[in-house]
Amino acid sequence: MSHYEKIWLGIGFLGQCLFAMRFIVQWIVSEKKKESIIPIYFWYFSIGGGIFLFSYALYRKDPVFILGQGVGLFIYIRNLMLIHKKKKESSS
Repeated sequence: MSHYEKIWLGIGFLGQCLFAMRFIVQWIVSEKKKESIIPIYFWYFSIGGGIFLFSYALYRKDPVFILGQGVGLFIYIRNLMLIHKKKKESSS
């Protein structure tokens, strides 16, 4: 495996780690609140992991992975936009 391929493999694993962290954060917050909660950090980890995984999918030229991560990124960003819009409205 070339040095270049190892870097891309690292990018893929980093994306998977960030993506997994969203569930860990969600689980911890839900356990503390004793109810199912999706904290804002869930969406930030989703975007971070999604960007790295989307990049890795582009490198691998995997159309299934590219489509899945591309659509996911749109959804994560849209959720953050809605959250920030609601916060802005409630502070007015």
